[in-house]
Formats: sequence, structure tokens, C-alpha cells
Amino acid sequence: MAQASHDSLRIAKRGSARDARPVFSQRSAYDARKNSLALALEATPAQLDLTLSNPTHAGFEYPVPELLSALHNPAAHRYDPDPRGLPATRRAIAQRLLQQALRVDPDHVFLTAGTSEAYAHLFTLLCDPGDELLVPAPSYPLFEHLARLTDVNAVPYPLVYDGQWHIDLAQLRAAVSPRTRGVLLVSPNNPTGSYLKQHELAALEQLNLPLISDEVFADYPLRADATRVMSALQSERALVFSLFGLSKQAALPQWKLAWLCMRGPRELTTEAAQRLDLICDTYLSVATPTQHALPRMLELMQPITQAIRARLERNSRALRARIGSSSPVSLLDAEGGFYATLRLPRTQTEERWVLDFLQLDGVHVQPGYFFDFAEEAYVVLSLLTPEATFDEGVTRLLARVEQRVS
Repeated sequence: MAQASHDSLRIAKRGSARDARPVFSQRSAYDARKNSLALALEATPAQLDLTLSNPTHAGFEYPVPELLSALHNPAAHRYDPDPRGLPATRRAIAQRLLQQALRVDPDHVFLTAGTSEAYAHLFTLLCDPGDELLVPAPSYPLFEHLARLTDVNAVPYPLVYDGQWHIDLAQLRAAVSPRTRGVLLVSPNNPTGSYLKQHELAALEQLNLPLISDEVFADYPLRADATRVMSALQSERALVFSLFGLSKQAALPQWKLAWLCMRGPRELTTEAAQRLDLICDTYLSVATPTQHALPRMLELMQPITQAIRARLERNSRALRARIGSSSPVSLLDAEGGFYATLRLPRTQTEERWVLDFLQLDGVHVQPGYFFDFAEEAYVVLSLLTPEATFDEGVTRLLARVEQRVS
């Protein structure tokens, strides 16, 4: 992703220099210059792409005719907009969550055109311009851009690693200011693969701040863990907004449907629902045919999501088997999700490692700094990559590191 920067704003001028005034907003400014990896990819396209995160490009056989037939519903030709989404679809989502022992009122389910839109709605709900939201680091580099476009400040709190990932609760508490309006969570985190733990949720409840929990990867655990929170919706005290969607839950990012589920004290959820009605009603962005088709899509895609889980588990096992205790490469623990993180020797910069893998070995991986890792040198691999490509890419990567440090 391009990195936003106030310095890159170009001012279009009208009239003389004395009368110059900006045409475009500061919030929409960004640095359009390509980074070194993007330039290298243009010059040397990857032979083996270990960054693949789009399930529709990952070699799975989708039931295309059946998915398209799910849209052939006569009811979809009638437009009866509801700011929260069609009641029947929301009831189906609440029933799905109930099967996972998560009780959510269907009236507290809001449909959106993807989780990015759900984030934008929640930022609008909770924050005035200049307010702050605490966001995890490392994590997916989306929050900064979403926050900036809504005039919100994203304040990082660290995830730390000591053999397992966990929230640095002391630093999180220290990051809270009078302008803090909520805490963002990703469980499991992208890319660290760490789930929210029970003691972490209990500590977060003590802050008396709303929690926004992105749980789109929650259906892809790599192992069981009794200390894990299934969902932040299990909270008994906090105002919680949990985000899910077809993109990961059904491997259907192209259908652009997500659901925002809310739970918390009645006095807060009542007012939050009323305000979200206004926000969602302003856009009404979710297509009626997709809403009607959602229950059938979830059913049809179960074999694909099972195949995805099998591939993630298989590639994770294969990676662990390749990296022994004597290897100069370390595999960081991941509990779930699509990604694996490798720690590389600091004999050269992270950027140099990534460029070497691409230019010398034809292997494309993501550098840790894309995800705001606090130090070097890390690279992130997608476990969703088809097995043969993954194995060959890992072989070349490990060989390059061995050659460099020998």
C-alpha cells in the first residue's frame, strides 16, 4: 500500500500566489512514489509469489454455477431498504453465531459492503475529528489510512513476542489519553496470527472503552488453545463491535458483504444502534441480491473453507519441519490466520533481504516494515500459497539465507 504523507500534498493554485488556496483535502493526500520493492517487482516479476492472500487466486475450485444461482431469487428484485440490512439475513447471521455459542441480537447486526466500510462507520460513530483510536502494531497497514480519511488519529500499542505474541497491556494503558475513543483488536492478528486471550479481554474491559474486534480470520485456527477468546462478543462489560465477512468466512471477497455485530450494556447499545441506523441509512451500500444469497453462499462455500484450513495447516507444518533449531532463520509462533512470520539474521537490512529474494531467487515475500514491526529483520509469508509454490519458495529463501551467513 502507498504510504500516506502530508508532505506529498500538492496544492493546485488559482490566481496569483498570494491568493493560492488548497483544492484537495489533507486527509486524501498520500505519497504516490513507489517503494523499492514495488519498483523491483516491475523490473523483475516474481516467479514464486509467497504473498498471495486472495483466495479466488489460490487454485481452489469454486462452485460457480451454484453461487450464481443463489442470486436468482425473485425477492431480490424488490427493494425494501433497511439501514441494518435485511432482517432475515441478520437472523441467519445471529443463528450462525449462536452455533458457536455467541449470542447476538439480530437487531444488533449491521450489514456493510466489506469490513473497511464497517470500520469507517464505527470511526464515525465513536470519534470526532482529532480523537484517537488505539491500534495494534504490528498489524495490517489499513488502520492508518481508514483513520486518516475520517480525521481520526491512530495511536499504536505494541504486540510483543516472547515465544508467543501478546498485548503489552502496560503500554496500551499508557497510550490512553483524554481523546481515546476505543481500542482496535484483530483476532487472530494479521500477520502475527495471535488470538485475543481471556486475561487480555478482562484487562481491556477495565479501560471502559469501546472495543472494535476484527475477527475475519477467526475460523482459521492452526491449533487449539483454552486460554483463547473465541470472540470479543464474549465480553460481559464492554461495548463491543465485532467484524466478520464473506471475504474470509466464505472466501468470497468479490461479493463485498460483511457484518458488524454489537454487544454491551443496554444503555450503550440502544443509542449506538440508533446512531448506526443514521450512518448506514446515509449510504445503504449493500446490494439486496447479495443479502438474500448470504445463507446459501455460506453453505456452498463450506468445502472451500475446509480446503483452505487444510492448506494453511499443511503449509504451516511444512514450514516448521524445514526450520530446525540450528537454522539461522526463526519461525515465530502463529496461532491462526493466513500468515507466517520469519525472523532473519540481521547481517543485512530487511529491505535488502526482500530484494535479494526477489531479484536473485524470484521469490516475493513481504517485509516486516509493511506491518510496522518495531525492529528488523522479519519477512511475512502467506500460508494460503499453493503447496508446490510454497515449498519451492521456502527452499530458495532458506538457501539464500544459508548462503549469506555461511
